[in-house]
Amino acid sequence: MTTSAHQAGTGAAPTLSGQLVDRVRHRLAATGAAVTPGAVAAAVRAESDGVLADLQVLSALRELQQELVGAGPLEGLLADPETTDVLVSAPDQVWVEQAGTLRRTEVRFADTDAVRRLAQRLALAAGRRLDDASPYVDAPLPGGVRLHAVLPPIATGCTCISLRVLRPATHGLDALQKVGSVSPEAGRLLRAIVTARLAFLVVGGTGSGKTTLLAALLGCVPAGERIVCVEEAPELAPRHPHVVRLATRQPNVEGAGEVTLRDLVRQALRMRPDRLVVGEVRGAEVCELLAALNTGHQGGAGTLHANSPAEVPARLEALAALGGMARHALHSQLAAAVHVVLHVVRRDGARVLAAVGVLHRDDDLVRVLPAWQDGCWGPGRDRLHELLGGVAC
Repeated sequence: MTTSAHQAGTGAAPTLSGQLVDRVRHRLAATGAAVTPGAVAAAVRAESDGVLADLQVLSALRELQQELVGAGPLEGLLADPETTDVLVSAPDQVWVEQAGTLRRTEVRFADTDAVRRLAQRLALAAGRRLDDASPYVDAPLPGGVRLHAVLPPIATGCTCISLRVLRPATHGLDALQKVGSVSPEAGRLLRAIVTARLAFLVVGGTGSGKTTLLAALLGCVPAGERIVCVEEAPELAPRHPHVVRLATRQPNVEGAGEVTLRDLVRQALRMRPDRLVVGEVRGAEVCELLAALNTGHQGGAGTLHANSPAEVPARLEALAALGGMARHALHSQLAAAVHVVLHVVRRDGARVLAAVGVLHRDDDLVRVLPAWQDGCWGPGRDRLHELLGGVAC
């Protein structure tokens, strides 16, 4: 929605009141008419008793189209190919992340009620409810955007909206090398890991490029192999001729119909995968994934939130506990199932491969040995050389 200050400076009509917006919305819903410019204009004139001039109607029409269609005033930000996140914390505080930099925009909402209406409409588009009884929502929207919203009083002062743009990860490894995300030396190492069918996890923080690197590596898989990808939101789109993509489903407003990652991993095992991939390991599905990688499914992969390779075993312990797997069992499964950990980070807005580690079992526990980090070899190099079948590294 355009700002009141801007409209006042240009002589345009003031923004519509929330009451008029609601009345127009209810009129359109009651008639069942399509939300066309003509229908909206007629509804505005009817609900304003015909006292608005033509210029005011045009201004009202623009505002209502933003209120009733798409992401409203955020639509332009989401359409920008550089945008990764759009964040709203107050009517006059709309932030956007582009090229790794977060900045405040000039986009404004009329008031806190306008922010709340947008959040509730987006939740409805995702098939979820957002009200006082259910004050927060986390769900995918049509078109590849993930919505998170929190209503007051959980969010102090104003409804908070977070929109993450889930752009398909299609870059190949060559493209990542050209932009400097992967060094030539690391590129050769990554190709050797895929060729040797080693199971690996790509780890890092939010927005560090985990999914992008995973998709690039899947593009290196031989064309004769079948890849089955399981994700919470469909992001992986590797350049490979034989990819099957499965995505979870949220429960409907009655709480029925949910399909979890754990459900999908079980189904994927029956689809003859040569490579089983979990887009993000974040819960009890780690139990099924480790079991699958221990029963002949070589070359599997996934991503995991972790601050460093050394923290991966502890992170997996916590997730496995959600599935009822004891610590000792987790380490036994992990030692046989996963070979390599790839760590990606953000540096000065760029996403880069920072380290490669190998899993090593020490007594009953598994730890990650650094094999390569920022161009320097570490103590895990010999173990990695062994896993690669003697390929020079």
